[in-house]
Amino acid sequence: MTFKTALSGLNAASIDLAVTGNNIANASTNGFKESRAEFADVYATTIQGIGSATPGSGVRVTQIAQQFTQGNVDFTNNNLDLAINGEGFYVLSDNGAREYTRAGAFGVDASGYIVNHAEQRLQGFPALTTAGVTSFNTGALSDLQLATTIAPPNATTSVQANINLDAREVAPTTPFTPTDPTSFNDSTSLTLYDSLGNPHTGTYYYVATATPNRWDSYLYVNGTNVTSGGNASVPLVFGTNGTLLSAGGNTNGQFVYDNFAIPGANPLSVTMDYSASTQYGNNFAVNSLNQDGYTTGRLTGIEISEDGIVSSRFTNGRSTPLGQIALAKFPNPQGLTKLGDTNWGESFESGSVVLGAPRSSNFGGVQSGALEASTVDISEQLVNLIIAQRNFQANAQVISTQDEITQTIINIR
Repeated sequence: MTFKTALSGLNAASIDLAVTGNNIANASTNGFKESRAEFADVYATTIQGIGSATPGSGVRVTQIAQQFTQGNVDFTNNNLDLAINGEGFYVLSDNGAREYTRAGAFGVDASGYIVNHAEQRLQGFPALTTAGVTSFNTGALSDLQLATTIAPPNATTSVQANINLDAREVAPTTPFTPTDPTSFNDSTSLTLYDSLGNPHTGTYYYVATATPNRWDSYLYVNGTNVTSGGNASVPLVFGTNGTLLSAGGNTNGQFVYDNFAIPGANPLSVTMDYSASTQYGNNFAVNSLNQDGYTTGRLTGIEISEDGIVSSRFTNGRSTPLGQIALAKFPNPQGLTKLGDTNWGESFESGSVVLGAPRSSNFGGVQSGALEASTVDISEQLVNLIIAQRNFQANAQVISTQDEITQTIINIR
């Protein structure tokens, strides 16, 4: 009986050594969670139960439990290296089968999908854009894919002008002519875009009139006058306190330039907004002059926010949300099935998966350009090696002692 008891101790110590060795081997594996061998004593029972003088029958391994603690975050130079700060697992699709991981070393395959080293695709919530507002469908998972096409252009439809016209200016004595600087007081220019993304130079001219606090505004695009309501100029009227009273007769400071033809593209119709403009006794100043159009763009990189929102960045300065990284959590992470490659699978013991967005509910945030390090502490594991070795040697000594006793009994004459 003592031999079997000691053998169970040797087996337990061997497993403890194997677990410790596996931990040490994965000390540099990103997203790795250290394991711990857990043991229970063994007693031979009868229908009457266990007597108070019954010796134990040894030890058995109850489970090898992984410890899902937070690992250190190591920063890298790759935007697609992702670390989770807090609770959650990345969701991967392996040809439709779901796997879960904390290892965030991702890249892009030939089709633009975000994948790990095993070509498993990172899952996320698809982006939905309605009336210019982007949201994410958290009720569905899809493969996250980077845009590989050229970003389409957007024609200019509105311009916001915040300027100051000098109240000290006097009306020019010559009729307005764009080529004659003496016929206007001030001017500024802005790039406008057509439906094909082609840029066009729009030049604004401002002419003080003989009527106090009234200016005439002209717009020329590519050297051609653009009218508003059929009029070559638009009146800007200011109050005695310098604030705008009306533009084009509208008290909201807005008016629309008529559709004007652009060769090969759709006609442009631009809404002007001068509501923030002033007429003070100071030099002419363009505080801001913004328009909503842009040209085509090529993909230059991606950005991933702490909320897990993946966006493509283009050469035209635009950023397009592609989706939001999905995270998963389980009631009992230690019940997950180990699949290798630092991946886990859902099981009955783990409980049903709960999906959510980073930084929502109890989910952690996503750190781009970083990787979660292994949770293995080398110093602790080396001490565990000493303990496991001591236990192995002690159990081996039990066998040696029992063998000597057995030999003594056999030698009795």
